[in-house]
Amino acid sequence: MIKCIIVDDEPLALVQLQKYVDRVPFLHCVKACGSAAEAIEVLSAEEVDAMFVDINMPDVNGLQLVRSLHKSPMVVFTTAYSEYAIEGFKLDAIDYLLKPFSFEQFLKAANKVNEIYTLRHKASQGYSEDGSLCDDCLFVKSDYRMLRIPVSQIKYIESMSEYVRIFVEGHNKPIVSLMSMKKIEDFLPSQLFMRVHRSYLVNLNKIIEVSRMRIVYDGDVYVPIGDMYKDKFFEYVEKHFVGKNS
Repeated sequence: MIKCIIVDDEPLALVQLQKYVDRVPFLHCVKACGSAAEAIEVLSAEEVDAMFVDINMPDVNGLQLVRSLHKSPMVVFTTAYSEYAIEGFKLDAIDYLLKPFSFEQFLKAANKVNEIYTLRHKASQGYSEDGSLCDDCLFVKSDYRMLRIPVSQIKYIESMSEYVRIFVEGHNKPIVSLMSMKKIEDFLPSQLFMRVHRSYLVNLNKIIEVSRMRIVYDGDVYVPIGDMYKDKFFEYVEKHFVGKNS
């Protein structure tokens, strides 16, 4: 069962959304929220898998709400304003429903949420998409294919606008996928991967050398260390440094 919240400042729209959710067997509505503030309160107290959220709300709108969350659930935006669509998808929204929308349109968005939820659940349980064991992997979509990548073989990841380039051992070319850096960073284990630059996330176990403000990988590949991230990175280096002067 996918636990979700619905967020809309219009009472009639909230009632309609609640009815739609109640008709979908794999959705369970934890709370119907009339404001972003109410949604934040619920999200801080409950484990929620998805949220259906209006964009045009007073005080804090739906886009601002999603941006404010450290780790956002899957998001489907619901709004009467089509001009927000591009901004919504930049925040990794699963879908974008333009009001007024039918139950069939809502169900199509809900099925997308269910598909991603199922894939993530299998991965977290140690199984791949086809049911085989997957103890250390993630799946990304690239060129209309779903690719399985062993997490331990990822060297580093580079952000390029709305895409990421994943550099993997044994691959001559990076794997390119449409997603944000934040999304893949949230998925990967924080004890193994560290953000060292606005555009780079590195596998700490694959670092060959640190030279000045650059991380060196095999093959003379350099990754820059950004000013905002250098303190945390060099704290990690210091912690693992052997041979300090007494």
